[in-house]
Amino acid sequence: MQGELAFSVSDLAQMRFAVSPMWEAGTSFRLLRSGSAHPVHRRWAEQVRPRVAAAGLDRGWLAELVPPSGYVPDFLNPAPAGSAPTLPEELDRILAAPVSRIRQDLDWLRREQGSLGPRARSLYAEPKARLVRVVEEIASYWELALAPYWARIRAVLDADVFHRSRQVAELGTGSLFNTLHPSVSWDDNTLRLGRRPQTLSRKTAGAGLVLIPSAFTGPGLLTRVTLPEPPQLAYPARGVGALWEPRPVAGTDALAAVLGRSRTRLLTELETPASTTELAHRTGLSPAGASQHLTALRAAGLVSAHRAGRSVLYARTWAAESLLAAACP
Repeated sequence: MQGELAFSVSDLAQMRFAVSPMWEAGTSFRLLRSGSAHPVHRRWAEQVRPRVAAAGLDRGWLAELVPPSGYVPDFLNPAPAGSAPTLPEELDRILAAPVSRIRQDLDWLRREQGSLGPRARSLYAEPKARLVRVVEEIASYWELALAPYWARIRAVLDADVFHRSRQVAELGTGSLFNTLHPSVSWDDNTLRLGRRPQTLSRKTAGAGLVLIPSAFTGPGLLTRVTLPEPPQLAYPARGVGALWEPRPVAGTDALAAVLGRSRTRLLTELETPASTTELAHRTGLSPAGASQHLTALRAAGLVSAHRAGRSVLYARTWAAESLLAAACP
């Protein structure tokens, strides 16, 4: 089955890119639920899956609303407001979903899955009261699974948007669409999407188009089409294949001259998020010394802290990633 989106001048004028935390939350949770050893995301999944299970998130609200395959309720992916909404902003949009929208989406989920789980049934009965619980669980999942890695993920997504925006500027919209994905083509002011489970046309879609690069969609495309909002097309971002590869950090002497050797060593050890105890063990620092340096790095905006059960995981921020990249070309 194929979808076709005709584009008027107005539709082209309203086409835009957006980086969406909720798209990453939903697609990454689905990947974890699949239980597969994903060739690209294996390192991430091995670190995150035990945390998610320990928190009970693998058997909570998301487990009923985000099945391993098939339909995901549209109210979980509202059209991003702006080019890079924060997770709290997107969660507010979810909380604002009309009751009719929630129940319509759950009816669709029931038809696809054959039945709804007990939490999904309670959400259907009391949408506004239960939706708060759903949003709280999404926020918990984000803190455990994505927030410690967001600087790295966001860098890949931003780089994709930059590349494709430049492509549009230099070669036009047709070039963008014809190289976006093997199942997408552009001809005669019409975007064609092959291998879709449902038909797609301007009669069922709002004006414009939101293009969303994603790290976790897998090899395919994902779409959300809900009037009157613009259709959303989530596609695999460029560079995802190297997302979790270790990055060289040799030649940090210049950085150490500014930050000090201990703090520079801590930053280089944060290739993956880690606790104070883990970092002290790796670096030979005392736990108290490591904690003092991490506090200073956090105050400087180079490290972020994320609660994971009884532990706190530290992660490099985007500023730290940029600093290391500049110091270790």
